[in-house]
Amino acid sequence: MFQSQDAWFNDDFYQTQNRILQSRTLAKRTIDRMKLWDAPRLGNGPLPTSPISITGMIWGVIDGTIALAKRPFRGSEAVAAAPVPPQSTPQVGENPAQSGRIDEFLGGLNVVPVRNTRIVEVRYTSTDPAFAAAAANGVAAAYIEQNMEFKFTASKEAGDFLAERLAEQRKSTEASERALQEFKERYGAVSIADGSSTTAIQNLTDLNAAMIRAKTERINKEALYNQLKSAQTTGAIDTLPAVLSNEHIQGLKNTLAEAQRQQAQAAERYLPAHPEMIKIRSAVQSADAKLSAEINKVVESVNSEYRAALAQEQSLQGAMAAQRNEAIGGGKMGIAYSVLQREADSNRQIYESLLQRTKETGISGERRATNVRVVDHAEVPRGAISPNVRRDMTLAFCAGLVFAVALAFGFEHLDNRIKTPQELKAHLGVAFLGMVPRLASAKDTQANPLLNRAVPANFAEAFKTVRTNVLFSSAEEGMRTLVVTSAGPGEGKSLVASNLAIAMAQAGQRVLLIDADMRRPRVHEIFELNQEPGLSNVLAGNAKSSESVHKSTTAGLWVLPAGHIPPNPAELLGSKRYADFVASLGTHFDWVIIDTPPVMVVADASICANKATGVVFVVGADHTSRHAARAAVEQLDAASAHLIGAVLNRVDLIRNPYYYSTYYRKEYSRYYLSAGH
Repeated sequence: MFQSQDAWFNDDFYQTQNRILQSRTLAKRTIDRMKLWDAPRLGNGPLPTSPISITGMIWGVIDGTIALAKRPFRGSEAVAAAPVPPQSTPQVGENPAQSGRIDEFLGGLNVVPVRNTRIVEVRYTSTDPAFAAAAANGVAAAYIEQNMEFKFTASKEAGDFLAERLAEQRKSTEASERALQEFKERYGAVSIADGSSTTAIQNLTDLNAAMIRAKTERINKEALYNQLKSAQTTGAIDTLPAVLSNEHIQGLKNTLAEAQRQQAQAAERYLPAHPEMIKIRSAVQSADAKLSAEINKVVESVNSEYRAALAQEQSLQGAMAAQRNEAIGGGKMGIAYSVLQREADSNRQIYESLLQRTKETGISGERRATNVRVVDHAEVPRGAISPNVRRDMTLAFCAGLVFAVALAFGFEHLDNRIKTPQELKAHLGVAFLGMVPRLASAKDTQANPLLNRAVPANFAEAFKTVRTNVLFSSAEEGMRTLVVTSAGPGEGKSLVASNLAIAMAQAGQRVLLIDADMRRPRVHEIFELNQEPGLSNVLAGNAKSSESVHKSTTAGLWVLPAGHIPPNPAELLGSKRYADFVASLGTHFDWVIIDTPPVMVVADASICANKATGVVFVVGADHTSRHAARAAVEQLDAASAHLIGAVLNRVDLIRNPYYYSTYYRKEYSRYYLSAGH
């Protein structure tokens, strides 16, 4: 873990540094430092897998979700929202062995910025704990070393520039001194005390002094400008005196740091879209922009000063040349001597000034200072991070539990089948007549369970309840015809009709059960009768009703099978002959219960329901969809049928005992569920 001490750098700078930390160049430098090129392996081989392989995926989902939820929509902290992926593209000049070793090293490296700070954590994952610690420390050390080299390069470039200028000035100084020496040797020592040349000499003296100052100023400004531009590129501009001594820049840095601190505090209380967060984020961006603009002003100011110094130097050079030519052209040897003397002195002073500045730059470059420091060195881990069996087991259990609950809710949401009386009443809007339990035990699984045979007590009690509700809803005198139908096939309507007829007969009613399902008849199988002759034969005039109606083993119950399957069942049921036949039964029976085909399959049920005094609608529990049942009820309404109510058939009381105890007295539920005891 290490920290940058620069408070004012913007997000791009920190993003750049995070990328550099995971760059191939830095990885290569680290491998060089640690002498890992010839190592057989780096110690970051495949990690042992946990017995529960799903946990890695779960942790990844959790970490990603948390990072997304916490990621702020603002400047400086957006850098720390997620780890930066390592650079994996090989660089030019890498041989295959080097490229593979760098890829291997980067495979275990991970750099994670710490939110709301200027600190980053360098993490390394390896099967060797000692190597993991050494690699993390090695990356940090290599980064600091590289950072210092960048700053040293900026100082070195400034030093090289001064060295070039110094060499040029040395040549100029040597040339002027040689010219002065040759003048002395040719003309001897010349006195410059001649009063007539005082003005010219004084002018040359003044111009020479101004020239020295201008040239020194130009060189200093040019060196400073080049140093600022180089430092701007490497990120070391804050270490230069021109920036450190600027009180306005320091004030802007403090303002930016304070705004970032307020932003970090506000992020703990407000969401990114909160007006206060927007206001603070705007303040941070404004302070950052002002600071960058002010630094650019400093650089441009130095550039302007350099250009002004260069223009001043060139102007003075022209003035000195003109004054020198005037003095020499006048034949005044004293003035000529003074010109050469002062030119030599001027070049000597400039040379000494450049020499001093070059030495200072060299000393600055040799001082290896950096704005990055290590906060905590990586230590050898005392335990492995993977596999953590206890954590993985706990996480897998919790994840499995959550997944199971979510799956159950999902299936429940997608499952639109009617399963409970509440759903039946809520979605169909009809009266609830009762529910018939599913027979689950071995002795209950006979093909056609009837009340006149050995059936469980709760099964018999269910039909008694249905019978009672039907009788209460049909209190008028005379024969009553009751159609029993369903939305689709396989819902048990034929068994419901048969057992309801038996229950009616057991209550002392004279009942005729008619199988009007002349497409797939079932009643004759339930009562073990011949299918022919039956209803179709009677309606076609091929048989008499006395020949077709059979007395059952239950007192008061007669059965009329479907008969021969005709090609036109709907026409037979809609004929006047059928209506007259049903009406003629009133002198013999109290109830006529008619088993019809499903409503949604053919029109037979709607035709019969229109002529009946009531309709019982059978819904298969956990079988019939809400849509199909609702459509069937709407079709019966369209046929002007009198829908008495619905029966929920084949309810699994083992899975849903609550529903049974809700609709039957709770204190007797154990007795009724005891299968007939």
